[in-house]
Amino acid sequence: MSARLSPLGTTEAITRTVVEHYHALWIAQDSSGLMALFHPRIEYFDFFNNRQIPLERLQQYVCRSFPSGPSQHITYTDEIRVDGDTAFIQYEARLTLPRGQLATLRVCEAITVRDRLIWRVHEYASRLRESGDESGEARLGLSERALQLMLLDLQHYFHTERPYLDAGLSLAKVAAALGYTRNQVSHLLNQVLGMNFYQYLSNARMDELFRRLDMQPTARLDDLAFAVGFNSLSVFYRCFRERTGLSPRHWREQQRRNS
Repeated sequence: MSARLSPLGTTEAITRTVVEHYHALWIAQDSSGLMALFHPRIEYFDFFNNRQIPLERLQQYVCRSFPSGPSQHITYTDEIRVDGDTAFIQYEARLTLPRGQLATLRVCEAITVRDRLIWRVHEYASRLRESGDESGEARLGLSERALQLMLLDLQHYFHTERPYLDAGLSLAKVAAALGYTRNQVSHLLNQVLGMNFYQYLSNARMDELFRRLDMQPTARLDDLAFAVGFNSLSVFYRCFRERTGLSPRHWREQQRRNS
């Protein structure tokens, strides 16, 4: 992939250059080069397997994802889209799953750049059905290209408008704002991203909470939870534990020890 620099030094140009280099290194299976591109505070989320990969395990993780033979490959399904410091990449990957079977995955990555390094990766994937089973898309009037455009619309809407800050946000409201039907957006989330609407919404709110923590490291987590759209502390605590593996209190204690 070649870097297409619009005015040199703009945020979009820097983001595109870093992300294109990042994916070129992945295709070249250069694990050392990839590790050099990761920010020391990298946040890497694999939502297909519902886990966060810490920096010390990232090299092993990316090496496992490298194609190991001619039957394994990736095919880009759209050009890289850049919005400020975040780039969106979509591709289909023919890879070996942990149990040894080959499968085709539809993958979308949202990659955020900070200080010319990869600071955050959100990796969504869903396993494609076998050929011939496209009844869901056909019934909803969704071609492969339509799904790609809808995904870009959804990501751009959440990234720029931040609708998740509304505690009353619903799937119906999102669909109306995007100009799609509720069933179409639900199908996109379930079949392309492999999650339901409330999982997608909670992930966006957790991302916002940690962005605010970067700027307000001593802020109360409960206060931030309500500020980013959670209207239930029990739901927030569950989402926080799913993201970090710790309760908010234990996470705070760990942060104090580390600092």
